[in-house]
Order: sequence, then structure tokens, then C-alpha cells
Amino acid sequence: MSCPFGKSNNGQVTEDEEGDTGSGLSYGEYLQLDKLLSSQQCESDKHGKEIHDEHLFIIVHQVYELWFKQILHEIDSIRQLLSSVPFDESKQLIVNRRTSRVVAIMKICVEQIHILETMTALDFSDFRDYLAPASGFQSYQFRLLENKLGIKPDWRVSYAQKNYADVHQAGIHKVLTKSEQEESLLTLVEKWLERTPGLEESGFCFWKKFTRSVESLLRDIKRNAEEAETQKEREAFEKEYKDTQESYSTILDENIHNTKVARGERRLSHKAWQGALLISFYREQLRFSQPFQFLNLLMDLDSLLMKWRANHVQLVQRMLGNKPGTGGSSGYLYLRSTVSDRYKVFLDLFNLSSFLLPREYIPPLTIRMKSRLSISEGPIETVLSLEQLRVQHSN
Repeated sequence: MSCPFGKSNNGQVTEDEEGDTGSGLSYGEYLQLDKLLSSQQCESDKHGKEIHDEHLFIIVHQVYELWFKQILHEIDSIRQLLSSVPFDESKQLIVNRRTSRVVAIMKICVEQIHILETMTALDFSDFRDYLAPASGFQSYQFRLLENKLGIKPDWRVSYAQKNYADVHQAGIHKVLTKSEQEESLLTLVEKWLERTPGLEESGFCFWKKFTRSVESLLRDIKRNAEEAETQKEREAFEKEYKDTQESYSTILDENIHNTKVARGERRLSHKAWQGALLISFYREQLRFSQPFQFLNLLMDLDSLLMKWRANHVQLVQRMLGNKPGTGGSSGYLYLRSTVSDRYKVFLDLFNLSSFLLPREYIPPLTIRMKSRLSISEGPIETVLSLEQLRVQHSN
């Protein structure tokens, strides 16, 4: 690709008098700018009216779709890496970097909506009728993104009494249905967490140690209640004991947990929950530092998607009030219903803090487990670590 700032061997710009950069591919050709910059066709122009803000409306939504395409590209690559069993831990940095890129893009998407807010409701009404029955709900890339992240069909709020995929043509409907059947990022993260080192019963057996720590915490709270000097203090400790016991029982009792999963109140399997807690407790260990960052990036992504939905809701209310959407939905009321935990894919990661123990109750690592977490099992890291052990042994 030729570059406007490219230079020849003698340090001179190679651009000729006509603006050509030689026989190589030009900037415009590489980016296909002729197609890109001619794709803003205002419907108002076709009706003999020139409505200034329709051009902005088209540009902003086209940019959204380009960003969605890039996010899908990154999510697919992350899913492919996580699908390898066993997971090559040397790839964790790549997974984190690409997830971080998705988060950065979503930050732009959240802020980009404010550009549309420079348009008034009256400006939008000038060309709104030309849009019908087109609707942002018909963005199949966003629906595809939801599916690939892990949104399940029964989590969705019904749109104009229709299945979300039914508003699309047969070809796109098939693509969306297929994406529901593929392993989502949520499913792959769940399986990855279930394989967290330290969960094995023959070894460190984290869950048994965690259960004992919870029991120790409860005993201490109960003792505080018994030793309280005043009735008020005793009642406070008794309430703390009851609340703590009820809270931890929902995770210690696998049947209660599975019931919550069936009701859609939790997403991850019981064992995956164990893995997430294990990583959170020992995040300062070398082997868990990058996985812990990954879990935080997933929460960042979920938060930004919620912010994007919330901003979209506010924009629609500003432009339409309570009018129906152009696609036949209830508009603002429908969109408002999507800003809830039912659309939060990695909901369980946000709720982990409910079950974090005070530091003094965290089970101490055994020497063997600490050694196990001091190295990664990826091919490159394993080779380096073995070489370091050899050097230490020879010394």
C-alpha cells in the first residue's frame, strides 16, 4: 500500500504530479473508499428534500456496524483460543489483549451515542418517517454479538410479540439460529474455570478448605454474639450470623446453586464458581494474575454493554418520548426493559464479592500449591521454568 508520507530511497516523496504514488495499491483502493464514502444514501434526498441531520444519523450507525464487525472478529478469535483443551496458558496474554481491545471499542461506542444527542427531537422527526419500518433492533450483528457472548433466547424480552430472529430475512435468521447452538464465550469461560488448578479433590482441594473457612467465620460471628455486652450488639451479631449463613448456603449447597441457575439468577456451573473464587483469592500468584485480569475485563465488557443500552434508552426517550419504535416495538418502554441483569452475561463475576472471605479466613496455600501457581503451564513458560529449576539445582 502506498502511503502519502512514503519516500523513495533518496529520501524524496515518490508522488508524481497527478497525485499517484506509483503502481502500488493506493490508500483509497486499499480501504475501498469509493464504496465506503458513497454508501450514505439519504432517503430524504430521494423524496426531493434535503434534511441535513439524516446524513449524521446514517454515518453514526454505519460506524457502529463497523465496530460491531471488529468486535465479532475479536470475540471469535478469543473463543477459538479458549476452545483448546487443555488451554495453552501462554496464550492468556493474547486473550487478555484482544478482550481489552473489545473493551476499548465499547468505550468508543458508549461515547459515540452523544454525537447523536447533538440532534434535536424536531430534527429527527424531519426524516424519521422515511426510516420506517427499519429499526435498530434489526442490527443482526449486535444480535450475533449477544449470542456469541452468551445471551440465551429465554433471557430476552419479547420484541413486538416476536422472536428476535424473526425480524430478519431467512439467510440472516439461519446465521442467528446457528450462533445460538455454538459454544458462546460464556460457555467456554465456564469450562475454562472448571479446569482451574487447585479444584481437584486429590490435591489442594480448594472447595473443602473454603467450606471449612466459612464454618470458621460463622463460628466466630456466633461467638461474638454470645460474648456481646449489650442486647443491641447481640442482636446485630445474630443478624449478621443469619445473613452470612443464608448467603453462603446458596453457594455451598450445590442444589440451591443449580436451582438459581435454572431460574436464570446465576450463569456459571457450581464448579466454575469455585474456579472463579479460587482465582480471585489467589490473584497475586503468578499463574492466576492474568486469568484474574481476564475476569475483570469480562466484567468491564458487560458494564459497557449495559452503559451502551442505557445511553440508547435515554436517546430514544429524548427523541421519541413514549412513541412506538419505527420497527413496531413499544420504543422506549421496550428498550428500558433490556437494561437489567437478565442481559448481563457475566453476572456471576459481579456477584463474586458476596462470597469473598476476609483475608484472615482465606485458606493458606500449601507449599506444593504455591509452587504450582508460581509457574505457568504454557509451552514457552514451562520450558523457561524447567531451565530455571535446573540452574538452581546445579548451584
